[in-house]
Amino acid sequence: MSHLAALSKLLGSDASLISDPDITASYSRDQAPFASAAAPFAVLLARSAAEISIAMKYANENSIPVVTRGAGSGLSGGANSTADSLVISLEKMNQILEIDRANQIARVQAGVINLDLDTAAKEFGLAYLPDPASRDWSSLGGNAATNAGGMCCVKYGVTGAHVRAMQVVLASGEIIELGKATKKSVTTYDLLHLFIGSEGTLGIITELTLNLEIRPAAPSTLIATFPSVSKAAAAAVALRQYRPSMLEIVDQTTLKAVEAWHPLGFEVAGSVLIMQLDENHSLCEAALETCKQFDLIDGVYSDDPADATDLIRVRKLAYPALERMGATLLDDVALPITKIAEFVERVEKLSKEVNLTIGIFGHAGDGNMHPTIVHDHGDLAAAERAQQAFGQIVEIAQSLGGTASGEHGIGSIKPGFVTKEISKTVIDLQRAVKKVFDPNSILNPGKKIP
Repeated sequence: MSHLAALSKLLGSDASLISDPDITASYSRDQAPFASAAAPFAVLLARSAAEISIAMKYANENSIPVVTRGAGSGLSGGANSTADSLVISLEKMNQILEIDRANQIARVQAGVINLDLDTAAKEFGLAYLPDPASRDWSSLGGNAATNAGGMCCVKYGVTGAHVRAMQVVLASGEIIELGKATKKSVTTYDLLHLFIGSEGTLGIITELTLNLEIRPAAPSTLIATFPSVSKAAAAAVALRQYRPSMLEIVDQTTLKAVEAWHPLGFEVAGSVLIMQLDENHSLCEAALETCKQFDLIDGVYSDDPADATDLIRVRKLAYPALERMGATLLDDVALPITKIAEFVERVEKLSKEVNLTIGIFGHAGDGNMHPTIVHDHGDLAAAERAQQAFGQIVEIAQSLGGTASGEHGIGSIKPGFVTKEISKTVIDLQRAVKKVFDPNSILNPGKKIP
């Protein structure tokens, strides 16, 4: 009996087990442009943890690779499958099970879309604050699996800061509960946070209990232009004293791309900072005075929520403006905020050396930068140079005390960089942990750990 037939028998006729190659191919990869992938032999559109448990038990007993998939919004090849693998998609497990206003928590299935939870919480005067750029379509299970960030992380932290508990299906098929719904819990080892950022290599997250906050007031928004990115980066460090809920930076290369598409008046700017304050709006004037210490060209702020969309538009247009120029490789590194200026200068130098456009934007408030390499569609030589530059950018960040990924994950495109910042002893410990949870190494093999 084939694995497909055996799984069909075990799961029953009501299970959504897909083997049509035209459909399985669409489940084979995420958004990473140069990560390898192949259509899996089957895709299970799971509807419950119990169904996943059955599939996992069979896969483990038969050494079948299993790749967990959320919405496919990932950027590291973490959800990419192989021809011999089973993909388990959580897209159908998309129910908000409970919103507890008094305890300020939500219990959700892993396939719930990030923005959908925040929208539901809004009715209770609450908010789910982690805001990855893909929040309109990325799922909360995937957010937890990659420890996704976003623009508000400078103040509120990444996904892991908002997860209180989770349900997980292990490789063996056993269903376990980790963490507690309470705000405090130190009864046991913190296995909960071991799974956050594990990228599907230790188990399948099926349910989450998430922290909700009293909904912040509509923010005031400040935008400031500077003659150079080094001045803007230095200003960003100083602006952190005002506890911004957003602090973003855009370099001149990206500004020129935006201007060529949607002229917004940034022709003379060397760099732009965008800051939001969701408390103490009166500090915007003081923040502008701070910017003047760093050769501010121009600055404006508004307390009117209607103005916020216009003021942050240049940041929202950053990636699509670069994408219009050709094929893109979006990198993701994090480094000390005091090293942003040096990082940008070195990447600009690299851009000239490899003869490729590299625009830089990102989260200046926490040092998470997104250099974006652009090359002509169909130019194979340029594409190869772009992939080499992608790796060189990671190495530049690591040399400045940074890390290979701030929020996108290691996936299948960055395992080779792990050994350049993590000792052999720590890697061996990680492999030992993996062995405990997944002794047959069926969960997302080849990902996360080199």
